Amino acid sequence: MRPHRIVEASGVECDLIDVPWDFARERADDIERNWRARTAATPDLFNGRVLLLHDGDLQPGDDGRPVFRGHCFETEFKPFLAWRDLGFPPIGVRNCFAMAALESADGAFILGEMNTHTAPAGQIYFPSGTPDHKDLVGRRLDLEASARRELEEETGLRPEELAFADGFTLLISPTRLCCMKRILSPETADVLVARIHRWLAQDPKPELARMHIVREDADITSTMPAFMVAYLKYRFGTDED
Repeated sequence: MRPHRIVEASGVECDLIDVPWDFARERADDIERNWRARTAATPDLFNGRVLLLHDGDLQPGDDGRPVFRGHCFETEFKPFLAWRDLGFPPIGVRNCFAMAALESADGAFILGEMNTHTAPAGQIYFPSGTPDHKDLVGRRLDLEASARRELEEETGLRPEELAFADGFTLLISPTRLCCMKRILSPETADVLVARIHRWLAQDPKPELARMHIVREDADITSTMPAFMVAYLKYRFGTDED
């Protein structure tokens, strides 16, 4: 059984609305305790503003594929981190984000390992980030732009060097909407990873510690989140319906 519902969608349309997050108010003490513990262990954490999914569902699209339409809202990173650290208890909102699903010319997937100074240190997945105000066009969340920005910021790869597939592969669960943007590089995996590693070496504090090449199921590790494993198995054709 798949841990996530997987859907090929033509797009994601989420508009910003101004609503309070009850969790941030009701769990304020827990949030503060979690933040103190997290910043003691990882002092570089920053309590910026992030966007979360308030509501939404799949609706018919014009090209035969569905479109996910919904609304997002803005909150501080601190309550979001506490919600995540508590295991994403189902409280009616979802963590919605785009991932730069990078593929090499020889058919491998290129994943990054999060560095020690980041909140998800040690986890391995595609370049990505929790959306924020930089990913808004007016009041519409632009997840393709988010994927492009995160890929360039984390790897140094410029969007004009790459081919972006149309639409998204959505991995949907009660607490998460992961929007995989398939991105194709004209370089082989070994060349691509060596190039990214050279770029990372020039950054005094890169978000990624190193890159990982995934060519088959045997390359999947326990440090990859469940949604990452689900996507890889889906693409390899080794998942179980």
